Amino acid sequence: MHLRTTGFYHVLRKQVPQRSPVFARRITTASSSSQSSARTAIYATVLTASVGLFAVYYYDARSAMHRYVLTPALRHTFDAETGHRIAVKVLRSGLGPRDPVQDDERLRSEFWGRELSNPVGLAAGFDKDGEAIDGILNLGFSWVEIGSVTPKPQPGNPKPRVFHLPDDAALINRYGFPSQGAASMISRLRARIPKFHETKDDTTAAFKPGSVLAINLGKNKSSPVESPDDFVTGVKMFGPYADVLVVNVSSPNTPGLRGLQNRELLEDLLTSVMKARDELEPSPITARRPRLVLKIAPDLEESQIIDIADLIRKSNIDGVIVSNTTISRPASLTDPNKSEIGGLSGAPLKPRALQALKTLRAHVPASIPLIGCGGISTGADALDYARAGASLVQVYTGFGYDGVGTCRRIKDELEALLKAENTTWKAVVDESVRKFSLTES
Repeated sequence: MHLRTTGFYHVLRKQVPQRSPVFARRITTASSSSQSSARTAIYATVLTASVGLFAVYYYDARSAMHRYVLTPALRHTFDAETGHRIAVKVLRSGLGPRDPVQDDERLRSEFWGRELSNPVGLAAGFDKDGEAIDGILNLGFSWVEIGSVTPKPQPGNPKPRVFHLPDDAALINRYGFPSQGAASMISRLRARIPKFHETKDDTTAAFKPGSVLAINLGKNKSSPVESPDDFVTGVKMFGPYADVLVVNVSSPNTPGLRGLQNRELLEDLLTSVMKARDELEPSPITARRPRLVLKIAPDLEESQIIDIADLIRKSNIDGVIVSNTTISRPASLTDPNKSEIGGLSGAPLKPRALQALKTLRAHVPASIPLIGCGGISTGADALDYARAGASLVQVYTGFGYDGVGTCRRIKDELEALLKAENTTWKAVVDESVRKFSLTES
């Protein structure tokens, strides 16, 4: 039995081929290669998914990373002006975040009979040369104001000229109208016009339903202080490309500019720009002439505001923005940069700007809309201006501190406040304007 078994074993060994060491190594290598390919595929899938999720998170303007990570990092890594330029370039590139939420009906606003999707705009000073209009509109603003733009290029004031006051949620700037000039901005505005543009009743220069484009007109530093010519030139050059033209006589950083708010000079200025506007052909983009809006300072005495109101009534100017930055320095300021020269904006400006708006509202009729600007960073701030008689509001410094989600956050807060009171933005504005405006005889 043992011999037969042993013989059978030897026969079996001869019949069954044995794997060579080389063949075994090939099997092992193939197995390892297969496992490595599987791991690579898994890693690639995870990486792709991670990048996709990050992109979704990044492109949503509401993402906390913008307010609490990216914007503070930009502010602390670079000086104020460099950070500002980087933000503009990102929004210009098309790689900026977007507001993905449709505006609630409660936020609907009316301006000169035109319906806007919400009352929140971005003030002039952020996009000085019209580089990032569409990137800003994508953040949910209904009113984008570019500039100030001057007829001829100019460098503005010497650097440094922008200073953060984080302890006070404020900013001081003395830019002095740095501008690439009118020709440069016009070339960008022309490039935005759709190739197959068709003018309709609701067409605006923003090329976005429920939104408008405003252009803030500035004055060259080298121009005669008392002359309105730069503003007249601006009206003629930019009239075809804007829904609104803003006559800026209130920047504190151009010598003599605020002097144009004095009665005699302002009367001549308003007469000149209104004449230039009325002589324009209707825009080939909107089939309308642009509205003309005056932007005033918050540092005017009450008697000066009353004088300006009288001129506004006589000139048929279309509206007023209240206000620009202030040269005052409230005692509440604590930041070391509070002593810098220039215009102060942000939270400390709100009481002064709001009071100026209330004074003006009481001395102009309901037919003249006011736009509130100064220290607005929350829905409650915006509602304060509406209750004082402002039809729209603009943000600036709050946008710089809180980042690309600022507009959506203000709108969400405002919507919640209006819902709690069972009212709408338009209803609040209509009631306030009716209550506080000058009664026309």
